[in-house]
Amino acid sequence: MPSRAFRLAAAQYDIGFLRNWDDYSARIARWIAEAAGNGAKMLLFPEYFSMELASLFPEEVYKSLSRQLTEMQTLLPDFVMLFSDMAEQHGVYIIAGSFPIRLADGRYRNRSFLFRPDGTTDHQDKLQMTRFENEHWLITGGEEIKTLDTEFGRIGINICYDSEFPMIARKQVEAGADLILVPSCTDTKAGYHRVRIGCQARALENQCYVVQSPTVGLAPWSEAVDVNIGSAGIYTPVDYGYPDNGILAIGELDQTQWVYADIDLASIAHIRQTGQVFNYRDWPGQFRYA
Repeated sequence: MPSRAFRLAAAQYDIGFLRNWDDYSARIARWIAEAAGNGAKMLLFPEYFSMELASLFPEEVYKSLSRQLTEMQTLLPDFVMLFSDMAEQHGVYIIAGSFPIRLADGRYRNRSFLFRPDGTTDHQDKLQMTRFENEHWLITGGEEIKTLDTEFGRIGINICYDSEFPMIARKQVEAGADLILVPSCTDTKAGYHRVRIGCQARALENQCYVVQSPTVGLAPWSEAVDVNIGSAGIYTPVDYGYPDNGILAIGELDQTQWVYADIDLASIAHIRQTGQVFNYRDWPGQFRYA
């Protein structure tokens, strides 16, 4: 049976202002080479980290919420090719945060791509939209809760606000995911802590690993991601063999960095059978409410 142990890297990614596409591709290559060079086999980038690409267009585009979405579609093929090439080159899995994509009917989705080292790709669309996305950006929620296959086992992706709704992760772990990945983008400490609390709650109730990766820093030129606050974290069940507080690793607030942790997905089945508590087994689906 293949090993389910590996090193995971979660980015605290600072939104930059780009001069050209080569500037961007070199920036991404440096990030990925650093994580791969430190032994990471799965790399998680934040929600909307792709929005720095709007800086490649004139000011009247990146200052317009609607126009930046339209123009960014011209960069989507290059974005996909860049991350696919990086995954193959370094032999790693990359969860490329999220990119706002336009559907054939003109609607937009907030999509997180998984790039595998064998060149295949998959994706999960954000399901629960924030007020900003609904009311100002007019991005609509996805419809399918998916699990995605890797050589280490199945994973689920909860994009930021999705992590605050327990049934999404629950469906994924019931479908075999022992790891939930949460790319996030929050502009207040309260927002960051909402997502972090959601991540830790999902790890607790499902007895699984949950990993958060946020955007950080200030980008005053951007109408979409001008303020970014957070820390990357790798969260675990709170039981035998795991940290007593359920925090395996956490970054320094708002600093640009990778946060690493060595995890073993095989430990999840073990703790669900031998732990002090059986949160996963005792999920309250059997209760009936008046």
